[in-house]
Amino acid sequence: MDKKQLETFKEALLKEKENLEKSLSKIARPIDIKKGDYQTTFEDLGSAKEDNATEMEQYSDNLSVEVALEKKLQDIIAALKRIEKGTYGICENCHHEIDLERLKINPSAKTCIKCQ
Repeated sequence: MDKKQLETFKEALLKEKENLEKSLSKIARPIDIKKGDYQTTFEDLGSAKEDNATEMEQYSDNLSVEVALEKKLQDIIAALKRIEKGTYGICENCHHEIDLERLKINPSAKTCIKCQ
């Protein structure tokens, strides 16, 4: 992979990281930004039974979204660290290059298709 391709992947990862952080900030608060660790917020709508039920339903929905977004963010952070270390685009299992088409589809991929 040449420097231009690497820079293109880095830019895509940074943009996706920013978008994920914005999305997460709407439903969670950061615990450890460097690790991409967030905690779902609990909105207090009131003390009536209906309000409590709505709060719990909303929290449950947000929690599942937060977990998925957080995982994706952590994968991106890990990919950015691999770029810094010079190991980006190398499969973590077999240590062969990850196909560029795979990285274009999923820039945070850490394994090749064979090892997936």
